[in-house]
Amino acid sequence: MQLPLLERGAGAGKLLFFDTFSGIAGDMTISALLDLGVPLLVIERAVAALPIEGFHLHRGHAHRSGIVATSFDVHVEAPQPERTYGDIDAMLAAAPLDPQVSSLARKIFRRLGEAEAAVHRMPLEQVHFHEVGAVDAIVDIVGAAAAITHIGAEVVGSPLPMGRGFVRAQHGILPLPPPAVVTCLRGVPTYGVELDAELVTPTGAAIIAATATRFERWPTFAPERVGFGAGHRELPDRPNLLRVVLGTRPAREADPETSSHVILEANVDDMTGEVAAHAIEVLLSVGAVDAWATPITMKKGRPALTISALAPTPQADAVATALLTETTTIGVRRLPVNRTERPRRSVTVETIYGAIRVKISEGPFGPPQVKPEFDDCASAARAHGVPVREVVAAALAAARL
Repeated sequence: MQLPLLERGAGAGKLLFFDTFSGIAGDMTISALLDLGVPLLVIERAVAALPIEGFHLHRGHAHRSGIVATSFDVHVEAPQPERTYGDIDAMLAAAPLDPQVSSLARKIFRRLGEAEAAVHRMPLEQVHFHEVGAVDAIVDIVGAAAAITHIGAEVVGSPLPMGRGFVRAQHGILPLPPPAVVTCLRGVPTYGVELDAELVTPTGAAIIAATATRFERWPTFAPERVGFGAGHRELPDRPNLLRVVLGTRPAREADPETSSHVILEANVDDMTGEVAAHAIEVLLSVGAVDAWATPITMKKGRPALTISALAPTPQADAVATALLTETTTIGVRRLPVNRTERPRRSVTVETIYGAIRVKISEGPFGPPQVKPEFDDCASAARAHGVPVREVVAAALAAARL
């Protein structure tokens, strides 16, 4: 039975989990998101905004181990030119795409381009996309960006399985996983499987690496709907599927990386304000999520400051060391605390003043809160000679589209 179509923003405050037990590819990503309930029209409209011709899209169904999944194909009917990273980025920047879709698609392509540039040791703008530069990969990335933006959920990925063996590519025989995939997945957890197959493609690697905020085997959430995207080949030891799950976070999710914290404090009465400000910057740079100075009065009426920092428990030792190093204190107090957070995510929006990062706080604690990064707004305001409030307003408008 086909799930009801998802309205735009249906995933606000929720998690979109990519369960990559058989890997990930661009076409599998779109297939799974369509199966989840993203309207095909969302993909078609985004692709229609691109100055590319000579292809058509096909949505179908496939069976893998008894599971009915959606398939998605790009049928190319005319020869397509090779394109450099610069060509593709300029095309995406000029196309009349939704600003959030354009920004996310460019972020994905940049991740892929930087990986290719590192492998071939050449400038990013000159990277030639052969396999990944074909029209089907451009469609897959723009389509995935459109679908993920349409849902509006925080993306979480599972660790990625790495097949072994070799694959024939434009430059010759390459080991699996391909060098560009390994480079693209810097910082992403992976694990090896005894399977002679390419499970993670460059396009798939770029999509999940550029969109996921974190990776875990299975997040703590309540699944609401599930979509399956089919890969083209049969695998001997597992169904060749990508599973995506849209779900709701617990009202008070116990996330050890964000809810278990330590407040570290020290009182100092022989530091100038300039030194205290520098100490706060250092505390933030070594892992504190917040740091501040509070004026106090100590014994005998001496004016002083309490330098405080809030740090995740794993970073507490580094923050305590910085507090001892950067201030004149001889001791640091530690107070374990828990904090309740609004779910939040960070996106980059395109405005007439350029790309601006925006933080969006969502979840069960009232309407969403949208806050542009002030440093980005200030830089753009200086570059364009306009008041910073105009840049802030433009970023807010773009984020709420």
